[in-house]
Amino acid sequence: VQLQASGGGLVQAGGSLRLSCAASGSTFSINAIGWYRQAPGKQRELVAGISSGGSTNYADSVKGRFTISRDNAKNTMYLQMASLKPEDTAVYYCNAEITYYSEGYSYTNDYWGQGTQVTVSS
Repeated sequence: VQLQASGGGLVQAGGSLRLSCAASGSTFSINAIGWYRQAPGKQRELVAGISSGGSTNYADSVKGRFTISRDNAKNTMYLQMASLKPEDTAVYYCNAEITYYSEGYSYTNDYWGQGTQVTVSS
């Protein structure tokens, strides 16, 4: 199973971007998902997440501006970002807890996408 993130780029402050993260591979199901970010010199932090039960949570710094969602039919997760600020500049990573099935067994692991750069200019 692999996660492929896309959608990053350069945007002016106040602009919007939508990040996507598609899962691919053999038979699997996606449980909890999340978007993280890491700015230069800082630790990776959780931006938004959806639990396996469907509840969402957001970092205080992005509440009201970012929206996380998922399309189970497409095995894809999204992060819609609006009213972007220069402090949102970071590499954004998608993360998913995925259960995959092989030869009658199931395996649950944590997967990361490759990261996509978001740069917000002032």
